[in-house]
Amino acid sequence: MVAEAAAAETWTFEDLCLWVYCVVDELWTQIAPYDRRPGPAPACSDAELVTMALIGEAKGWDQETELLSEWAAHRDLFPHQPSRTRFNRRRRALQGAINELRRLILGLLDLAADRQCVIDALPIPVIRFHLVAGANRANWQAYEARFGKVPSKKLTIFGYKLYLLVGLNGVILDFVLAPANVLELHAGVELLEEHTDLDAVGDKAFVSAPVAERLAAENRVRLITLPRRNQRRQAPPAVRRLVNGARQIIETVTGQLTEQFHIEVNHAQSFWGLTARLLTKLTAHTLCLYLNRLLGKPEFRHIKELAFPI
Repeated sequence: MVAEAAAAETWTFEDLCLWVYCVVDELWTQIAPYDRRPGPAPACSDAELVTMALIGEAKGWDQETELLSEWAAHRDLFPHQPSRTRFNRRRRALQGAINELRRLILGLLDLAADRQCVIDALPIPVIRFHLVAGANRANWQAYEARFGKVPSKKLTIFGYKLYLLVGLNGVILDFVLAPANVLELHAGVELLEEHTDLDAVGDKAFVSAPVAERLAAENRVRLITLPRRNQRRQAPPAVRRLVNGARQIIETVTGQLTEQFHIEVNHAQSFWGLTARLLTKLTAHTLCLYLNRLLGKPEFRHIKELAFPI
């Protein structure tokens, strides 16, 4: 632990690259047998490419041109760097493996055992709203991109919403991507139905006594929401404190995804390009928490310092 603490105090970009690559390369041995592709092995291995992608997302290099331009200055770390089109194509092909990597990291992360969590949604617009009218929407609509409202931001978007199930320690446990016009209650239920034995805090969009009763009976999921102001029966102070504390956690996580990982900004031209980027961002977030636990950092939710060492 002393060595880990010392490493954390002298953290550098090179340390980040080394730690991320070691974690990815070790876990990739469990993924590789199920992700075989024809042809000779590329000079830049899958583990190297995924490491570059994960670190790039943590650094906010969310366009391939920017990412590869930044990595060009670090050929001492990754000497075999693919072209932009090859990087983009390979990451799309590896997105299932990247998500499996996220699951494997969750299995190693002690924080992922938390059964108290909060559910919330982030807007994922795929075309800027003022450009939607003149844009070719057919390809996106084929993958169910739709217009939808974001009441918290007083916005209308064209695209999707990303529903997150986040532990009260800040770990993203699960997620689902839904068209922007789907009711938040319906999409949230779809996510919660995949789990059992959970306490899940939701905002007013998830207030529904019948839904809460069904989740409790069929999944042993306790959906906790604050009653609307016009309802006669109000929550006791202890429940209000739990909900307010959970809201602070989810706001921290969504703030990290928005500000550091730029998750609400889409540079993809296709649905599968979008999902590849989203999965890389979510995996990078989980990996950063895991690294902070390995480094023995008490403030393990402070993940920005990993990508931007002082």
